[in-house]
Amino acid sequence: MKKDISKITILDNEFVAIWYYPDKKIVHHQFHKFLHGKVLREALSEGTKALQKYGAHKWLSDDRENSAIPKDDQEWSDTNWFPQTKAAGWKYWAIVQPESVIGQLNITRIARKRVEQGVITKFFSDPEEAMAWLEGQPDD
Repeated sequence: MKKDISKITILDNEFVAIWYYPDKKIVHHQFHKFLHGKVLREALSEGTKALQKYGAHKWLSDDRENSAIPKDDQEWSDTNWFPQTKAAGWKYWAIVQPESVIGQLNITRIARKRVEQGVITKFFSDPEEAMAWLEGQPDD
């Protein structure tokens, strides 16, 4: 029988759900459909706020329904979102790959950049495997 894990819902709308797992100190987003612009930026920013508020270092990105991020969103991510998120203590990133090939190419490029910037990153096809890997990383 699976243990019931408590989670705090940070955001839940037609585009994305974001949860925080206090027992695991993990922020987890799940895209329900392709998102970009204001919706994407708000979602990522809410995840960062959760990292800051709870002192977490781990993020699970379930991007199966996402695709390639538009250039202006990527620039925003690089110059605004990532520096704030890294400063909040982000260290470990588990990525459930997008189903679309273009999305896979895009997230692979982004992940390579984040690894160079000090975030330990691993790709998965299954969210449960991604969660298990994050659970095995240190909470520091």
